[in-house]
Amino acid sequence: MASATRQEDDEMGTSKGKPANEPSLNMDELRELAKLVDEHGFTDFEFENKKIRVRLGKATIVHSAPAPPAANYEPAPPSPSAAPRADASPDASEQADEDDGLHKITSPIVGTFYRSPSPDKPAYVKEGDTVSADSVVCIVEAMKLMNEIQAEVAGEIVKVYVENAEPVEYGQPLFGIRK
Repeated sequence: MASATRQEDDEMGTSKGKPANEPSLNMDELRELAKLVDEHGFTDFEFENKKIRVRLGKATIVHSAPAPPAANYEPAPPSPSAAPRADASPDASEQADEDDGLHKITSPIVGTFYRSPSPDKPAYVKEGDTVSADSVVCIVEAMKLMNEIQAEVAGEIVKVYVENAEPVEYGQPLFGIRK
């Protein structure tokens, strides 16, 4: 009879004084498991027993070439009543000249752009900051996975092309870096 009770307790998770809803892995064990998975280069790992199921996954960041240029598009000629103003911002050709010498960090995936790790934290980088190739500059969230985007090159952030929490497309420029 004692062995039957012990077996029922084990199946219900109540043996050794543990309540049925207490997990069989503690946070230290979970951290150690995540470290082992990372050290061995796994991108996915899953473990399951009667008491607990653990699934660890690591998002891979794919560095890609920029998106192909958009189809040729010619804007409509300006109306005669639209006279240029002296205080107008620089025209598109001057803007393109500014961006020519910059390395552009592009979005490797479609998702939502975030400048900081959480709303109450400061931005990873801002214009004027110096970064190294492995510096995290932002996060692009896709399907509830937060993908850290790295600078890829060392230099100074001179341009931020996207506002915080805006959707981004694959290949869309996020930052401009002067090497």
